[in-house]
Amino acid sequence: MAMTFERLVDDLLAREGGFVDHPADRGGPTCFGITEAVARAHGYQGPMHDLPRATAIAIYREDYWRRPALDALALVSPALAAALFDAGVNMGTVAAVRLLQRALNALNRQQRDYPDVLLDGVIGRRTLEAVGTFLRRRGAAGEAVLLKALTCLRGARYIELAEARAANESFLYGWLDARVASAGVSA
Repeated sequence: MAMTFERLVDDLLAREGGFVDHPADRGGPTCFGITEAVARAHGYQGPMHDLPRATAIAIYREDYWRRPALDALALVSPALAAALFDAGVNMGTVAAVRLLQRALNALNRQQRDYPDVLLDGVIGRRTLEAVGTFLRRRGAAGEAVLLKALTCLRGARYIELAEARAANESFLYGWLDARVASAGVSA
């Protein structure tokens, strides 16, 4: 089955579930994984437990798919776009894109394949060119390796978050189980 935004968001909503108000979550009450602050920024004024699914999907499409240019990345690598979509929802889009950029820089064979990309957390022309060049040179096996690199970096990031804030230990097991284990699965 081909990866589409609709399929990705359906899978994401299934993982995120409905309304949650975990005392250790700095984001406060969430519904479908959308924090109250994000919902309010998009004009939703009702109670969080009543956030419409369609509103959550619209927020995910704009803030976590289009704005970080995952739609453009999906044209080059649907699997990378899928992994970054989930990572961006969970750790922020800038942090997720930086993971990709770090992996690309580490895998460019001392810049023989393509120049290093700026670790700016933005999927721009140079990041897309680096992904395209990497995939042309390394093929499907290379894409699998790049996904593994993202999985490794993502897991390390979650452990760092738990080490930096003890309350995040409440979430670490779930992050590693649901987020890191699925991050390398091609769509």
